Amino acid sequence: MIKSLIVLAVDDDMINLKLLKSMLMKNESVKEVIEAKNGAEAIGFIKSRDDIDLILLDIIMPIMNGIEMLKVIRSDENIKQVPIIVLTTDETKKNEALELGANGFLMKPIRSIDLLQKINDLVI
Repeated sequence: MIKSLIVLAVDDDMINLKLLKSMLMKNESVKEVIEAKNGAEAIGFIKSRDDIDLILLDIIMPIMNGIEMLKVIRSDENIKQVPIIVLTTDETKKNEALELGANGFLMKPIRSIDLLQKINDLVI
């Protein structure tokens, strides 16, 4: 497996971001993890780069939350095809996220095995 995936991890919690990054970097197919602290920052990365393969998206964040970010991405012709896995502690958001176009949903705390399985199902 060639290291080819570029993953954008979006979470306002630095500890969660570092944890996600360490989990992802153990996956032999992940080449790079870009970290964003909120949806607005993440949208900036997505618009400035055309090589992002997957977005891991927290729901509850300041400035622009995950639901708002999903709406923006799914309404933009250039980026709406990027797979998004929503990560949250709030299970009540699951249906809303999926209806808005999320490709997967994981409850926090994230287990490495579940995360890697979701990524394999979606992108590999």
